[in-house]
Amino acid sequence: MIYEFEGKNEKDAIEIAAAELGLEKDQFDVEILESQKNSLFKKGYVKIRVHTQEKERNDNSEFDGHIPHSERLFANPVPQDEFEEKLVEFVSSVIEKMGYSATVDIMFREEHKIGLKLNSSYSSILIGRKGKNLDALQLLANVYAGKLGRADDRIILDTENYRIRREESLVRLAYTTADKVRMRRNSILLEPMNPFERRLIHTTLNDISDVETKSEGDGLYKQVRVIYKGIL
Repeated sequence: MIYEFEGKNEKDAIEIAAAELGLEKDQFDVEILESQKNSLFKKGYVKIRVHTQEKERNDNSEFDGHIPHSERLFANPVPQDEFEEKLVEFVSSVIEKMGYSATVDIMFREEHKIGLKLNSSYSSILIGRKGKNLDALQLLANVYAGKLGRADDRIILDTENYRIRREESLVRLAYTTADKVRMRRNSILLEPMNPFERRLIHTTLNDISDVETKSEGDGLYKQVRVIYKGIL
């Protein structure tokens, strides 16, 4: 399901969404729709779109909608319906127009979520620096899915297990950075990240009592600042 919320800033909007939906912050995906900074004549605000899985929310379970990689079942890689066929063809054609070749298989199927695996000898190019090319391809796939009437579905693209490796790397980065700011009693600004990556940093460090995180910047790729609370 998709919902929209508005708050004074990104953190406030996410907290409102969590309270309204009765979910933890790591149990839904967030997309920034609009952002307005405070000015002399206008109050700042952030509008977000929240993607949830209705089944988990109604069951009141603690499942966060993210199936551990070790538990995710491999799907039949062959498209099973017209939607999947068109989606695979679309992603393949976009890569071809980029000047590269790849075979696209169904990686997994979940409720309102489909994973596509890109098999290519040009995987490093398709991933791009910090995964930006892969993110761009994934965005196009989701826009196309919406045009096919499946706006509630999330399309996840991966190649060479980049998403898994990137997630593990970010968790390590979060803990390493937390150790540094606690030792130095200062703050560190991390590299620009997409919304999912920023949320991973926030949730990883959420339970460390003397460390706080906040997002800074504009646009899709913002930076996370990790702060030792003693300096606030």
